[in-house]
Amino acid sequence: MFTITDLEQLQAEHPEWQMELVDGSMLVMGLSDYESEEIISEFARLLANWVRPQRLGRVTGSSAGFILPSLEDVEADKLKRNLRAPDVSFVRADRLKRTKRDFVELVPDLMVEVKSKSDRIKTLQEKIQLFLQLGSTVGILIDPDELTLTVYRLNQEPIILQDNDKLTLPDLLPGWELTVSELWPPVFE
Repeated sequence: MFTITDLEQLQAEHPEWQMELVDGSMLVMGLSDYESEEIISEFARLLANWVRPQRLGRVTGSSAGFILPSLEDVEADKLKRNLRAPDVSFVRADRLKRTKRDFVELVPDLMVEVKSKSDRIKTLQEKIQLFLQLGSTVGILIDPDELTLTVYRLNQEPIILQDNDKLTLPDLLPGWELTVSELWPPVFE
């Protein structure tokens, strides 16, 4: 069984590895394909360009680790804590007033996963559901294969957006909107 300390030691020895700690098991994450990473970057850029000037909170990418509480017992054995990293995360300013030079012990308000070529949808949906059960307000799954963006909220039916549909999250990001088609990489001819 691995701990967060073990993960930190492995990360120091192998800084090129991206890892998550799930129920004591170490997961080494594969590289994203180029298209998925371009979508991740674009979503993060568009979100951060809205969030930062308004001082609404913090936007991070897939290397920002969140130490998550246990589903069974939030006071569970701290050695068994999970460390997960969504592709894009947003944390409201009132929940993280100062940035940290470490993993943060909280659940982001918004978490986004972008399906890469090697990802399985079910695994990504399970990760999103875990974050929602632990306190995230919104989870988003972007599927470049289907050209869809699916919005998940706890105990609600998912909302599937595509093409010129607009994503809005007024409870988290008042006034922000994103046209789904803006996420897809341009074709240069």
